Amino acid sequence: MPPATVLPRVAPVRIAEGERLGSVELPGVTLSVRSRPPAREGLPPALYIHGLGGSSLNWSALMPLLDDVVDSEAVDLPGFGDSPPPDDGDYSITAHARAVIRYLDATGRGPVHLFGNSLGGAITTRVAAVRPDLVRTLTLVSPALPELRVQRTAVPTGLLAVPGIAPLFTRITREWTAEQRVRGVMQLCYGDPARVTPEGFRHAVQEMERRLRLPYFWDAMARSARGLVSAYLLGGQQGLWRQAERVLAPTLLVYGGRDQLVGFRMARRSARAFRDCRLVTLPDAGHVAMMEYPGTVALAFRELLADATESVVEGDTGVPGAQGAPGPPAGTGGGTTAENLRG
Repeated sequence: MPPATVLPRVAPVRIAEGERLGSVELPGVTLSVRSRPPAREGLPPALYIHGLGGSSLNWSALMPLLDDVVDSEAVDLPGFGDSPPPDDGDYSITAHARAVIRYLDATGRGPVHLFGNSLGGAITTRVAAVRPDLVRTLTLVSPALPELRVQRTAVPTGLLAVPGIAPLFTRITREWTAEQRVRGVMQLCYGDPARVTPEGFRHAVQEMERRLRLPYFWDAMARSARGLVSAYLLGGQQGLWRQAERVLAPTLLVYGGRDQLVGFRMARRSARAFRDCRLVTLPDAGHVAMMEYPGTVALAFRELLADATESVVEGDTGVPGAQGAPGPPAGTGGGTTAENLRG
């Protein structure tokens, strides 16, 4: 694998209308950052963290729906999207969280409204637990928190963590086209793949073709999967569920009823773990609700933001035992249900 400073020639990353793409060099990592200009100056910052095999593009449908309430940036984790691999090859949850923290410290953007999906949900949970000063609110879409009974459909993804499986899978699927790979990913991640537009499918195929030309693509996938599995096995204060209990920021939890990677049953456990949270369930959504139902997720975040702002005005610091009145449903997309769960 070439060093992080030497990248192969590949097609440029797609930039959606209204977006900007830049990069920030930090100790040991270089992060690609996707942003949108806010509707007006002075809005609070937001930072979005994607999941395993994803990129900052995963947030392109949601960000424009919030540009009147937050100043949005989405990062490509090391080894994903347009970010090169980390210098030390460390793809653990701790290393990813360290990269996010270093970015926020270096740019001075914290505290932020922090968003995470899947692997990004585990990373942002750790960030919020160890650096509460950097997080205003936490929004988790199908966060990859430890499950004792993993869904059968999630097993192949978990197997990437086993040494030797990624090279074997690469050999077995050598003849697969980018279109076949994308269809497989969408079948796994979307509650209803038919919601993907022809343009969206074409863009996904182009991105897949770009990634497959990167010599470190499968290594980043395998090592990040291994890092996630290792985090599942950690106990004590470093355990993800224990860290979820330490999160002080008001939290929005979004779960899809057709999620094949994170069990829908985990919604209730998460709601019990996070001390000040709002739970939104989307029975028709899969693993990437912010891509499937961005309007519903945007509305749910707006309600979280309004509730958090009201609590600050009233002097509620979000300490355990604080009582919150049930909020209204966060929308109707995907058969949404919502409730406030605090203390």
